[in-house]
Amino acid sequence: MITQTSNTSSGGSMKEAPLSLFLLLDPQILANPYALYHRLRIEDPVHWDPYLHTWVVTRYDDVLTVLQSFIASRTPMPEQLKALELTKLVPFAEILVRQMLFLDPPAHGRIRTLASKAFTPRRVESLRSHIQDITDTLLEVIQEKGSMDVIADLADPLPAIVTAEILGLPTSDWKLLTAWSTNFAEILGNFQHNPEGTERGLHTLEEMTEYFRLVIRERQKDPRDDLISALLAAEQEGDRLSEEEVLANSIMVMTGGQETTTNLIGNGLLTLLQHPESMEQLRANPELIPSAIEELLRYESPVQYTSRLAPDDLELGGKTIRKRQAIIAVMGAANRDPLRFPDPDKLDITRKDNRHIAFSWGAHFCFGAPLARLEAHVAFQTLLRRMPHMKLAQETVHWRANMGFRGLVDLPITF
Repeated sequence: MITQTSNTSSGGSMKEAPLSLFLLLDPQILANPYALYHRLRIEDPVHWDPYLHTWVVTRYDDVLTVLQSFIASRTPMPEQLKALELTKLVPFAEILVRQMLFLDPPAHGRIRTLASKAFTPRRVESLRSHIQDITDTLLEVIQEKGSMDVIADLADPLPAIVTAEILGLPTSDWKLLTAWSTNFAEILGNFQHNPEGTERGLHTLEEMTEYFRLVIRERQKDPRDDLISALLAAEQEGDRLSEEEVLANSIMVMTGGQETTTNLIGNGLLTLLQHPESMEQLRANPELIPSAIEELLRYESPVQYTSRLAPDDLELGGKTIRKRQAIIAVMGAANRDPLRFPDPDKLDITRKDNRHIAFSWGAHFCFGAPLARLEAHVAFQTLLRRMPHMKLAQETVHWRANMGFRGLVDLPITF
């Protein structure tokens, strides 16, 4: 747990610290990573990180280049881990190497085309009234209390319930699904070795695998109108997804569908509460909500970075990067690049030309983005309407100890 007093400034007294993303292990820096990002952009925008043994890229244009042109298949193969005597991590690798997030064409497009059919803008928009009903039901429980924890009472359950329904899972399991997603995201979003976290992650993976395998086998016998059934039934030129591919990508949809939206709602509302003039502007002009969501995504990106491998020996930002060297593209830094966004540390819910990369870019652009935007729209609109005079209930802000997925542990408010 950490205390944050402000996260709007890109300044900071970090001149004596080594230049490395490893500094994010410091809770105070993780609470406000933008000073570190600013220093990286200014001093060494294409930086060889000696602690992480990877390149770190922080400028908007360079991050776009990495997202569009570099290799996404960066997960060690199970046999490589065995050779390195890291046998414990093999179950993670067996899942990740089949997830579209870690695949390149043509394997990536094969799975993405099938999965994205469940998230077309038209199909997502048809869920609006249902998402509104879920939101109203969740808020009805705490309406008379005059206080709530936005994460526990809304930001966690809303996307968990919606994602469960899309996959075809019992919505009563949402708390279990949320716990699994959080634990799995801790493995994906952190680059330090944490024996306790690894054990917890392995236990989570074992439970998730058993759970989804049972659902998959039920759908093989009795298909329904859900994403798991669609993935099982999908066929393209005689090619079908294997059971292991359906399993891996169902877990990916569950985790991604919760992590991004939970963090968007939590981070977004915190930012508005820290900028009461923007909150009042939005309350008076609800038609600005779509623009505000894009600015909140830019300002406090739910996913801070991703990694890739160099496809060949190449030059980027004046540095020579060798083939297959790892590179971390910091979207959270790119979204605060003053060369792309005027006055980037200022929240402007009317910002024009806001082409942020909070949902990544290129072939791996988040196909769940329309759903995340819709859930956030309904959540913000309903909170502004039903909860007047919202205020933070405490000065301390508790950020999760996750370097990749930026989100809050809790967000107590009064209204």
